[in-house]
Amino acid sequence: MVKAPKALRVASDRRSLSLDWPDGTATKFPAEMLRVFSPSAEVQGHSPDQRKLQSGKKDVLILSVSPVGNYAVRIGFDDMHDTGLYTWLFFSDLANTMDERWSGYLKELEEKGLSR
Repeated sequence: MVKAPKALRVASDRRSLSLDWPDGTATKFPAEMLRVFSPSAEVQGHSPDQRKLQSGKKDVLILSVSPVGNYAVRIGFDDMHDTGLYTWLFFSDLANTMDERWSGYLKELEEKGLSR
């Protein structure tokens, strides 16, 4: 079980979200990454083959971060997307796979002729 972060901070420019974990580590997530990997059904679909590649999100900003119980937050973005529930486990998994997932995302964009 992943424990809740001790603190969440949206950067003053609204382009990133930082989490301070109970073990003393911190992770900074770019807003663009959180948006394109949103755990929402709108992005992920209801199965892997329904996933929708997100493009044009390079300049997306975080407008809000709202708690959902003791297990997640809902992030509102300036493109009006706000349906993903970002659990502590989601954040932990993303933190551990950021580089791999990001390079895969960039490759997929390039293959489909899309831009960030």
